[in-house]
Amino acid sequence: MDHEDLWRRYKENKDHAAWEALVELYAPLVKHVAARLRLVLPAHVEFEDLLGSGVFGLLSALERFEPERGIKFETFATTRIRGAILDSLRAADWAPRSIRQRERRLAQAYAKLERRLGRPASAREVCQELGLTLKELKTLEREVSQAALLSLDAALKGPEEGETVALGAKIAAEQGDPLVALEQEEKKRLLAEAVSGLPEKERLVVTLYYYEDLNIKEIAQLLKVTESRISQLHSRAVIRLRSKLSNYTEELELGLRARPARAAGERN
Repeated sequence: MDHEDLWRRYKENKDHAAWEALVELYAPLVKHVAARLRLVLPAHVEFEDLLGSGVFGLLSALERFEPERGIKFETFATTRIRGAILDSLRAADWAPRSIRQRERRLAQAYAKLERRLGRPASAREVCQELGLTLKELKTLEREVSQAALLSLDAALKGPEEGETVALGAKIAAEQGDPLVALEQEEKKRLLAEAVSGLPEKERLVVTLYYYEDLNIKEIAQLLKVTESRISQLHSRAVIRLRSKLSNYTEELELGLRARPARAAGERN
């Protein structure tokens, strides 16, 4: 039985056998997403817990997916699986408050320096701003890297109420509602601007990790450096992006309000 027939039977007839077949067919997506997240999470986070949370994301995706919209289910489901896992981690509050505070302090330092300098701040400039040595900065970046990962993934609101979209995830273009399509275009534009402003090595790591779907180990092998170096570059990139996109929602809303106004002016 092909995929289209399974979807038709499930969506039109609520066929339970078709639903079970779809769950089995797409279950490997949960393991794939959980495995990628596991690489950058603390050692005490159990892989089985990630899988359990991810299954809820898969089931939600199956329920809400609309095949007629022409979007690949894998793209739609990956976002929901990842979101379900991240929501479970936030609910567990695994990151101590002190780490969150240090992460905010570091992000604020990057933002302050880059506003003043008009370019990405170097590690030495951040050290001078915070009164740290390079060794202390690297230690701090290691400590906050997991908190920074969740901050990046939590930054965007999805087109539907209560839905979140990961900044680092590849944003799929949706067919249908023109307002949804417009919002997606604004998201992609703002994210592209933020990523393009990263230093070259950090931009490359972000592109390979979030857009090319490589994990930390694969990127390290490709660039012929250590995994710890890739993790460090990833952490710095995420911290910079968080500082750049702290006002993302406000800018997006302003952009969406301005577009219809400009369009009305052009028609007149």
